[in-house]
Amino acid sequence: MGWLDALLGRSKPARPNLDALFALPSAAVTLQAATGFEPTGLGSVCFRSAEGGAFATLQRDIRELLGDVEVEHSQDSYGYTWLLVRRQADDLSSLVTDLHGVNSSLEGAGFGPSLLCSLVTFTDDQRRALAVVYLYKQGTFYPFAPLAGERRDNALELQVRGAISGELRVEPELSRWFPLWGAPGL
Repeated sequence: MGWLDALLGRSKPARPNLDALFALPSAAVTLQAATGFEPTGLGSVCFRSAEGGAFATLQRDIRELLGDVEVEHSQDSYGYTWLLVRRQADDLSSLVTDLHGVNSSLEGAGFGPSLLCSLVTFTDDQRRALAVVYLYKQGTFYPFAPLAGERRDNALELQVRGAISGELRVEPELSRWFPLWGAPGL
């Protein structure tokens, strides 16, 4: 960042740190103790897909990388592609490794700017859904707790923020906690 950027109030954007995903399993233990939410074994990666043979080859490579792991491919109404990865609910470490592998493959092939977010879903004994979302471009996490009718459980999101903030770098700007209505796995 140059002196002109500092003078004009511009800041250098945070670099994504995909290794931050590996903190999710220990944060999940804290989350479960504080709120009762447990992992579902579902996680997703969201990115803007590109056209062309290189991208199609990369998608095949990702499927080969994950091997026998169940992966579902879908596209949302905004044009983003979602890869939903399924693991056993008690194997969050493997799920996080799979999500890291997908993100790293996309980034390594030059599609890093197309990455939007990754999420891991949780549920409690009342069957409420919760996602811990990693914002790729910010390098931060935030909770998303959807309710019926495209509403959010803001109180739960703030409670989860308090529970995981010691373990994960939580996004400080609440305006960046965008809703992920209909995200695969939620």
